[in-house]
Amino acid sequence: MSFRSVFVAVAISGVLILSALLIHHSRHGSDVDQPLPELVRATGRCAQCHREETPAVVHQFERSEHSRANITCFDCHQAGEGQESYIHFNFRLAQDVTSLNCSGCHRTEYQQFARSRHALPAWSAVSGSEGMSPEQLSAGERHHPGAVDRAPNPLARKEGLAATQTGCLGCHQIGRPNRDGSIGSCTECHSRHSTSIELAREPQTCGQCHMGPDHSQIEIYNESKHGALYAAQRMSMDLSTEPKLLTTADMPVPTCATCHLSGLDGLKVTHDTTERLSYWLFAPVSEKRPGYARAQAEMQETCLRCHASSSVTRFYEEAEAVLAKTNERVREGEAVMAALRDEGLLTSDPFDEPIEFLYFDYWHYFGRTAKHGAFMGGADFVQWHGNYELLHSLAELKEMARELRDGRTDP
Repeated sequence: MSFRSVFVAVAISGVLILSALLIHHSRHGSDVDQPLPELVRATGRCAQCHREETPAVVHQFERSEHSRANITCFDCHQAGEGQESYIHFNFRLAQDVTSLNCSGCHRTEYQQFARSRHALPAWSAVSGSEGMSPEQLSAGERHHPGAVDRAPNPLARKEGLAATQTGCLGCHQIGRPNRDGSIGSCTECHSRHSTSIELAREPQTCGQCHMGPDHSQIEIYNESKHGALYAAQRMSMDLSTEPKLLTTADMPVPTCATCHLSGLDGLKVTHDTTERLSYWLFAPVSEKRPGYARAQAEMQETCLRCHASSSVTRFYEEAEAVLAKTNERVREGEAVMAALRDEGLLTSDPFDEPIEFLYFDYWHYFGRTAKHGAFMGGADFVQWHGNYELLHSLAELKEMARELRDGRTDP
């Protein structure tokens, strides 16, 4: 090959390389600031890598309502105002995707969620006000005075960080204060890439957290007539219907979401899980919530989609009778503990004496279970897992108190 031919070949190659670099440089800035939609769809540049690295998330997204609505990966992952960002393969992405990203399209739902007890009160029940900005703390206290500006849970502190991070906050992080100023996590119920209404309506989704001896809602639901009917009829139901269009034809059997969130047959839709709750069932002694009458009326409106008014009235009368009796028993246990403290037989340090754990189980497990069982149709939880255990524990409390007074055991 002549010198001239070599020179021409090298020159052409250099021009092509330089052109490619210029094109890449011009697209780099465009990708970062506002990438073309075809680059960031599940079938675009994002999927080129993620089909190899994390293929399940691509499949989840492709089957999602977001994908059908022409939402792209970048629409959710781009950095919002106040969010920390990083460059990932020529895209500027949010360091953490939070409820702030969801609120860009779902503003009303976010606002309803942010004022609910699933939000900051859930976080504070474990971590107290740690990690909150002054603005987040103020917003939480405005809706839930005393439930947000509080110290970390003393039992969680004693159990230690490892148990708290992996255990308690595995559920309570649904209400976490995010660094970008937003509150909570939508993906706890809807999942991160499926973004599914159907998933959020499944009882087992709620049951990931609402289970166990201190809030055994999923066990109660499964035992109840509602749960039995749901298990039998699930395949004939459509849980994916748009919330404002949901009817009893789509969901003739209620799930957790039906009663607490959904707009069945034209009823109001909400993401505030506390709007239809009339009592503080989680408290040792359960009092009426603010707005008791309105909340109970709204919940009963849902009940009336299936039940006659006489049945609904009788159900609430029976449930409130169980609540009143449970309150009475818990107050009896409270009196035993208060007397021991007044007599100086207990220290001021929480959870350092066996009788304190027994009393905690007394109201936190068995008292709650009896009340939740009554309001959710779980007969066995009202009696064997509730009232029987209350009677048993109260006898043990009184015996331990007597032994402390007799000096036969150390505190």
